[in-house]
Amino acid sequence: MLEFLWPWVALVWPLPLLIRWLWPATPVPPQALQVPFLERLQQLSGSSQTPRFQTQQLAFLLALICWTLLVGAATRPQWVGEPISLPVSGRSLMLAVDLSGSMKEEDLQLSGNPTNRLNVVKNVLQEFITRRNGDRLGLILFGEQAYLQTPLTFDRKTVQQMLLESEIGLAGERTAIGNAIGLGVKRLQGLEESERVLILLTDGANTAGDISPEQAARLAEQAGVRIYTIGVGADEMLVQTFFGTRRVNPSRDLDEKLLQTIASLTGGQYFRARSTEELAKIYQLLDELEPVERDADVFRPLKPLYPWLLAIALLLSASWIPVQWWRQHNSQKLQP
Repeated sequence: MLEFLWPWVALVWPLPLLIRWLWPATPVPPQALQVPFLERLQQLSGSSQTPRFQTQQLAFLLALICWTLLVGAATRPQWVGEPISLPVSGRSLMLAVDLSGSMKEEDLQLSGNPTNRLNVVKNVLQEFITRRNGDRLGLILFGEQAYLQTPLTFDRKTVQQMLLESEIGLAGERTAIGNAIGLGVKRLQGLEESERVLILLTDGANTAGDISPEQAARLAEQAGVRIYTIGVGADEMLVQTFFGTRRVNPSRDLDEKLLQTIASLTGGQYFRARSTEELAKIYQLLDELEPVERDADVFRPLKPLYPWLLAIALLLSASWIPVQWWRQHNSQKLQP
């Protein structure tokens, strides 16, 4: 449908007519050169008006049309299209990533090459963050202390960049799981209960912090925060020793029982990632969590029409220039 943003501007349209009526044009004095046979020419042409009077009428009509177009453009007309519903669904996810010293263990592979755990986490999380279109994401990095690296935001590129810039040991060598949970609960407060989700990834046990993971989990339960825990690290790897090659368990310090308890208390789930492929599948499962449906946004496409009115007014104004030139050129030819 047609809509005008500033319809009150149309009130100025009669202004030129009022000015013309209140202050009529000064009569043009008679020309010095008299044409005795002018009346005869008018009779032969079938017109009782002088060419000058006809030109004035045409100029007035053209000016009135241009003024009408300019006033119409000033009212800002626009064409409003049919409403388009844009459903908004998503959640607020806080990601807590372990940066303790144990994350440098090279027991996982990336593209067939051995690499440390943090590099694998970065690689898999990059894809996970990219897929979270419509969600608000936040990033917590923790070691001996927990730090809010990125508050909840829709800017996924910033979250990805902050994750890429993280380094092992940046927050200390030990692991404060309780502090990470407590910080996540604090940042998720004030949101709708179904939106409060914390994804915690670690490869060890709680060895530092001011609050125990169990206490932090109970606080999360009271605050309505669901926690999904991920234990990362291979179950076995081959190492070279003085006596030859032997198998070791690089994840012997992983406290799976604690992570299961945290997830169970808060209504979440515990996942075990022993390889890059398993970690990727875990984040694909997290993608399948039920999204929170919010009120749909309605978008109506707008197409402004005032440029067309301005263009027509400009073309009409420009068309008067050759008419005036032709009139003056012919009048010069008639002069003796």
